[in-house]
Amino acid sequence: MLAGFFSKVVKIDQLDITFASGNKRSFGDGGGKPVAVRFANKSAERGIALNPALRLGECYMDGEFIVEEGTIYDFLSLMARNGAKRQTPWPIKVLGAGFYFTDRVRNLWRKQVEKRDVAHHYDLDDRLFELFLDDDWQYTCAYFENDDQTLEQAQLAKKRHVTAKLRAGSGDRVLEMGCGWGGLALYIAEMSGSHVTGVTLSENQVKVAKQRAKNRGLSDLTEFRLQNYRDVQGTFDRIISIGMLEHVGRQNYDVMFKKSYELLKKEGVMVVHAIGRPKGALTQDRFNDKYIFPGAYVPSVGQVVPAIEQAGFLIRDIEILPIHYAKTCRMWRERFVANWDKAAELYDERFCRMWELYLAASEVAFRHHRFMIFQIILAKHQDMVPFTRDYIAQGEEELRQLEKTRMKVDKVVI
Repeated sequence: MLAGFFSKVVKIDQLDITFASGNKRSFGDGGGKPVAVRFANKSAERGIALNPALRLGECYMDGEFIVEEGTIYDFLSLMARNGAKRQTPWPIKVLGAGFYFTDRVRNLWRKQVEKRDVAHHYDLDDRLFELFLDDDWQYTCAYFENDDQTLEQAQLAKKRHVTAKLRAGSGDRVLEMGCGWGGLALYIAEMSGSHVTGVTLSENQVKVAKQRAKNRGLSDLTEFRLQNYRDVQGTFDRIISIGMLEHVGRQNYDVMFKKSYELLKKEGVMVVHAIGRPKGALTQDRFNDKYIFPGAYVPSVGQVVPAIEQAGFLIRDIEILPIHYAKTCRMWRERFVANWDKAAELYDERFCRMWELYLAASEVAFRHHRFMIFQIILAKHQDMVPFTRDYIAQGEEELRQLEKTRMKVDKVVI
């Protein structure tokens, strides 16, 4: 069954497979650098044949699916280039449909499980994130202004880019939904003089963000709360959300944008930055849901826009960043692999293979499956955002100049 699948799918480049029986087969046209894999046992073959979305990752984690030549990224990339996803057998698609219904039922208790889902990923040992993130611990897509930028430079460019779109000023009250370890909130406060409130459901992130604000003398201009965005009260001049929309669940876009509309002043502006896919899907990836980001879902722009409009917002700008996250994930993966031994000391080899697979699959999604980042600027009144996009570049240049005198560089210390 597996041999037939690979024979049908792999037409370009070369994939060499050693089956559990010891039988070896080659697939493809022999071009490119060959990738060689091995099945350690029949159980791995059956599992991957019947449920590849979940079992491929599990077998790789457990050492039952072994990459002997190349890397797991090379294997996933080869399969993606050959269009493996488009040729998924119909019984496997039926399994995915079944997962859709269980996901719908789980959403009935969405608020009750959100903190647990966030903790599953973001409350891992902080020393893990130190191994592969930039010094500011930006755990969202970087913005590469040119191919020569380092990860640190590109993450600073991302903060500059979204802050220029936000146009916060001295005395403004800013809300960041999903503030991570506080890097962007501290940057906005430092550059604009506005007061920034950051909310997250990660206890580790709140602790680190508060300490960073104290270290940089920004405690008076920032507040970090362990709080669900649904429970925030008051009004704000600006709202920004970077990488949180993917975690609210596909049935809750209306909840998020209605709450945002309620919190934003009439003269306010909101900036949303999120991962997007070219068209909607029934569910998120099974492996990611079980091991990496429980309850998450990557939307298409078309799935998000109705909730934005129904909330009452005006869409003032949409920008698509198609390849920036592929570069970001590659840099994260390279740094993680370079620190493999340190990660294994924190967890174990199985965890390291899981994390490598997660970062490799993420890069493949952006490089080959047309995933992208979308940034949307929202307002209640059309005059609150300039009518041409020149103001973004102008704002970025102003921020570059301010960085020379205002920005305090602090490497996250845990």
